[in-house]
Amino acid sequence: MLLIRVKKIVMDSKSAFVEAFRARTKTAALRVIRLYQQLPKTGEAEVIGKQLLRSATSVAANYRAACRGRSGAEWYAKLCICVEEADETQLWLELLGDSEIFPKSKLESLEQEYLEIVSILATARKSYSGK
Repeated sequence: MLLIRVKKIVMDSKSAFVEAFRARTKTAALRVIRLYQQLPKTGEAEVIGKQLLRSATSVAANYRAACRGRSGAEWYAKLCICVEEADETQLWLELLGDSEIFPKSKLESLEQEYLEIVSILATARKSYSGK
């Protein structure tokens, strides 16, 4: 009986983390959408902005798909995509600031958020044992 309770607590904790992280990636994607809406209407801002929009929304969508994965291998594959897309999102944010298309000071918290998202996803990916 005790073993079952302990396992349920662990599962509840894992489930809570999964739901919280799903919400976090969605919120981050919404922040990127709002940023995109504020970008100047120039050619380079549009190109980088669309790439940023695609990669950020891909993180949220693929994490959601990973949570619904039918196997460990499917979960791992989706997680790998999430790591790549989150890292790409960081690149586009850096380019927006470094090119002075958008003020770096207004990008800092979003850059930090995607740095943390990459770190969490990469750690989760490393934990996969292939079983």
